[in-house]
Amino acid sequence: MGQSLVIVNSADIMDEFDKQGANYSDRPVLQMAGELVGFNNGMGLLRYGPRLRAYRKHFSRFVGPNKPIQSHQPLIEEETRKFLRRTVENSGDLSHNLRKLAGSIILNLTYGYKAEDGQDKFVDLVEHHNKVFSLAAKPGVFLVDVLPWLKYLPEWLPGTGFLKLAREWRKTAEETANTPYAYTESQMAAGTALTSLVSTGLEDDEANHSPEYLRDLKWAAASMYGGGADTTVSIEYAFFLAMILFPEVQKKAQAEIDAVVGNDRLPTFADMPHLPYVNAVTTELLRWNSVAPLGVPHAAVEDSDGHINGYFIPKGAVIVTNLWNMLHDPESYPDPFKFDPERHLGPNPQRDVRKICFGFGRRICPGMHLADASVYSCIAMSLAVFNIEKALDSHGVPITPVHENTNSLISFPKPFECTIKPRSEKAYSLITEL
Repeated sequence: MGQSLVIVNSADIMDEFDKQGANYSDRPVLQMAGELVGFNNGMGLLRYGPRLRAYRKHFSRFVGPNKPIQSHQPLIEEETRKFLRRTVENSGDLSHNLRKLAGSIILNLTYGYKAEDGQDKFVDLVEHHNKVFSLAAKPGVFLVDVLPWLKYLPEWLPGTGFLKLAREWRKTAEETANTPYAYTESQMAAGTALTSLVSTGLEDDEANHSPEYLRDLKWAAASMYGGGADTTVSIEYAFFLAMILFPEVQKKAQAEIDAVVGNDRLPTFADMPHLPYVNAVTTELLRWNSVAPLGVPHAAVEDSDGHINGYFIPKGAVIVTNLWNMLHDPESYPDPFKFDPERHLGPNPQRDVRKICFGFGRRICPGMHLADASVYSCIAMSLAVFNIEKALDSHGVPITPVHENTNSLISFPKPFECTIKPRSEKAYSLITEL
């Protein structure tokens, strides 16, 4: 219907778009998820411009590379140790345990909020938020995304049920932004606030604290809170699946940890430079389990200055990056469906996964360093103390899961059964003494 659509299947061509990143860092207008529900206030759907730069400044200051992330490592390690204990007590609810791990880290960093044991109101809120976002942004579901004028119809008209749904979902989007932000404000007023992205932004003496500044701080926080949970959980859930399907990788990674760390303590971030194979497991997870198979669509700000791979890209063209295809390209990654950490080691490693999976241009994932740190901690500590094995059916026969992913904007491995148990009495004591 007159909309130019560019589907990028090649990492080389995505690099060409990246070189002109400023021109290809806008977002297309999503009528349902963005205009009607209000997710266009979040970083994921925010149009390119000053607000996006303000959001990225908040992110960079608090979860950027090097020093900012290093200051958060103790928190990540503490929450990972809690995850180990929850898992040894209830290994049958792996997905919930991983969601609690990711949610606890992000809530603490974003709002200075310490999640409660068991069910937690803010962890539940972010899970509901992400579910709503996935439903609202799913391509092809809502006709209003194709015919924008439908949003002006009265809600009582037959066939406009999407308007009532959007109104209900908008409450979720606003609650996600407002409720935890108000918590931090109340803690600051009481003098009991922990250092967080929000408290740091509110205490910034150089900021003008205008209504626009406070609005952007609130929605930047909601973007970190909402955007980081699902993606990290997907990677970590895929880790447990990979260890079942490729037990030789698990054994090799455990042998490296045993040699470097020993068995009288848990791995820390100080061990990270000395665990190349474990780091390669993290990298391979980013490739093998494509969290965002088609990324988030970009849009061209202006007509292209020249051609990209022989094509003229007009203003407003929607650019979809087929990240799954790039990460499973047999020319870049031979035998792409095999989970093989060694492809990222040695003098001639295969193509850098992180230059693909985190996107391109000015929309590259601002939480990538936090994601890397969180996933490393989960993987290293879990391998140190757990054996991850196939579950048994009622007849004692091992159940071999299949690597299949959900068909959604943020993709997860479909639920699978597994057995997680301490490697030894010593490992059990390391978990329970925390």
